[in-house]
Amino acid sequence: MTKEEININVSIYPVPVRENNFTIKSDKEISSIKISNIIGQDIFMVKYNTPQLLSKIVLDNPRRGMYLVVILFSDDTRVVKKVLVEGTN
Repeated sequence: MTKEEININVSIYPVPVRENNFTIKSDKEISSIKISNIIGQDIFMVKYNTPQLLSKIVLDNPRRGMYLVVILFSDDTRVVKKVLVEGTN
């Protein structure tokens, strides 16, 4: 973890993800979000023309498992979080 990451307050909820969506909230402006599965395949990506502090992520029929959420901020710092998806059943 870099020194910059320590000062960034990011929350992801609900955890674990029980449906196909979750929310990312930050006190810094988010410019893009990428979500990949544990073997490195990107399953979701969004870039914002206007940076956001709150972002609702809707996944297309996600499989149960662990995912990596890479959040890039407008000042080019980034944070990587893990999120557990329980699936839509």
